[in-house]
Amino acid sequence: MDKWLWAARFFKTRALASKACELGRIHSNGVEAKPARMVRAGDRLRVKNEGGEFEIEVLVLSEARGPAAVAQGLFRETEASREARIKAAAERKAMQEFAPLPERRPSKRDRRRIIQFRGGS
Repeated sequence: MDKWLWAARFFKTRALASKACELGRIHSNGVEAKPARMVRAGDRLRVKNEGGEFEIEVLVLSEARGPAAVAQGLFRETEASREARIKAAAERKAMQEFAPLPERRPSKRDRRRIIQFRGGS
C-alpha cells in the first residue's frame, strides 16, 4: 500500500505514506489499510492527505515512482470526490478573505508572547 501511494504521488516519501496508513488516513474498500497491505486493480481507496480527501479506484499497479503524468494514470478519482475537494478549496479561499490582516510585523516582544502561547521554550 505505501509503495503504491508513493508511486501514485499522493505522498512525497514512502515514510509519509506508511505514517498515514498507521494513523488511519487510508481506507481500502471501507477497511483501514496497513502499510503492507497488497493493492489490487479495482480496489477503492479513500486517501486523506494535505491536498484533501480523495476517493479513488486503482487502475494499474506500480512500485516505481515515475513522472506525474504516468502517476495520474494509475488511478481514477470519483466525480463526487473531485467536486467535494473543489468545494472545500473554495470555502477555504472564501474564509481567508474575512481573516484580518496584521497591521505590522510582530515585535520581538510579540514574538516571545506568540512562542510562549504555542508552548515553546
